Amino acid sequence: MKIGLRTVKTAVSAAASMMIAAALGLLNPASAGIISVLSVTPTKKTSLFTGIYRLFSLALATVVAFICFGLFGFTPWGFGVYLLLFIPAAVALNLSDGIVVSSVLVTHYLIEKSMSWSLIGNEFLLMIIGVGMALLLNMYMPDVEKRLKEDQEVIEAVFRKILNDMAMYLNETQKERMLFERCTELKTLINEGQDWAKNHAENQLLSKDNYYLDYFMMRKMQSSILKDMLKLLEQVVVEVEQAKNIKELLVYTSETFAEANDGKDILDQIGQVYEAYRKSPLPQTRAEFENRAMLFQFLQLFYSFIETKREFAENHPVEQRVTD
Repeated sequence: MKIGLRTVKTAVSAAASMMIAAALGLLNPASAGIISVLSVTPTKKTSLFTGIYRLFSLALATVVAFICFGLFGFTPWGFGVYLLLFIPAAVALNLSDGIVVSSVLVTHYLIEKSMSWSLIGNEFLLMIIGVGMALLLNMYMPDVEKRLKEDQEVIEAVFRKILNDMAMYLNETQKERMLFERCTELKTLINEGQDWAKNHAENQLLSKDNYYLDYFMMRKMQSSILKDMLKLLEQVVVEVEQAKNIKELLVYTSETFAEANDGKDILDQIGQVYEAYRKSPLPQTRAEFENRAMLFQFLQLFYSFIETKREFAENHPVEQRVTD
C-alpha cells in the first residue's frame, strides 16, 4: 500500500484543525477537520481560492439561513427552504464549491436553535481553521521543474529524430508513413508535459510563470504542423536538385533543434530555398504543376513550423530565463 504526499497532508491538516478548534473551545471541532480534508487540493492556488470561496459561501449561507430560520423557525422545513434558496444563489455567484461545507455548518444553527453572534463566529472560525490548515500544509509542494526540463529534452529528441528521418526517407512513401506513429507518440508526450506545466503554474502564488505552459503549447502547435508536413511528403515526388535542398534543411533543423534556438537562421534558409524554387523554370505538365504546388505548400508549412518557435523565443528570451 502506497501513501501519497497529498494523503499525508490531508491527515495532518485534519488532525491539527480538530486540535486547534478544540483548544479554542469551539463547538463541533470535528467539523474543522472535515473542512480541512475537503480543502487539501492538488495545488497551492486551488487551495487558496477554495478557502476564499468557501468563506464567501459561508457568509451567503449565514444570511440565507438567518432569513429562512427567522421565517420558518429552526425546523426541517426551514432548512429545506434554506437549501432551495441557497443552492441556486451559490451557483449563480460561482460559489458552488462551498455548498456542502457551508450547509453542514448551517446545520449547527439548526441543532443549537440559535443564530447568535457567538455561534456565527464559531462557524466562521471552524471554516478559517479548516481551510487555513489545508493551505498551510499545501505550501509544501515537490519541485516539478526538474521533471519539466526532462520532458523538454525527451520531446526535443523525438522532434530531432522525426526531422532527421524525414530527410532520410524523402520519396520513400512507406517509410514516411511510419513517422505518423511517432507524431502520435510525440503528442502524448507533449500532453503529459502540459499537465505537469499546469501543476507547476498553479503552485506559483507570488509570481506568474507561464513559461512551461507556453513552451508545451508551442511544441503542440509544431507537432500538428509536422504531421501536416508528413502528409504532404507522402504525395510529393521531390526532384533530385530539390531533394538536396529539402534534405539539407531538414537535417540542419534536426541538428539545431533545441529550446535555446530562436530559429531565425533556419527561417532565412527556408526563404532562400523558397525563392530559388520560385525562380526555377515553370512546370510543363499538370502533374509537375501539382507537384510544385505541394512542394511550395510544404515549404510554407516548414516556415510556419519554425516561425512558431521564433515567436515563442521573442516572448521568452533565453537571457530572461537565466535571470529568473
